[in-house]
Amino acid sequence: MKTINVVAAIICKDDKIMIAKRGYGEFEGMYEFPGGKIEPGETPENALIRELKEEMNAHLIVDEFFMHVHYNYPTFILEMDCFLCHIPDNHYELLEHEDCKWIIPGQEDVVWVPADLQIIEKLIARNQA
Repeated sequence: MKTINVVAAIICKDDKIMIAKRGYGEFEGMYEFPGGKIEPGETPENALIRELKEEMNAHLIVDEFFMHVHYNYPTFILEMDCFLCHIPDNHYELLEHEDCKWIIPGQEDVVWVPADLQIIEKLIARNQA
């Protein structure tokens, strides 16, 4: 089965995180952490900076690694490195997503892309600690 290597940005501002609603594909209408595929020769951090520029025209600062997600979808295996990040100038525009919003993890009912559930669960546990 094919393995896809991607990165995800957990964009933080105050006590909230940004989530984005997919506007296309199999998971259209579900929320995810923005990011995308790692290109050959790219570091995960550089891929994340590039993807956020392409998807949201945002200048992203990668702060630290948060977790790795391994998820078996029916047709492929997803390997995803997730990073805590911020957007220093608060500027972004939606170029690929239908919507985005700032939430407090666990305080809102959200339909998540399946692999991203592991991230939100860890964020909720961290906030409760």
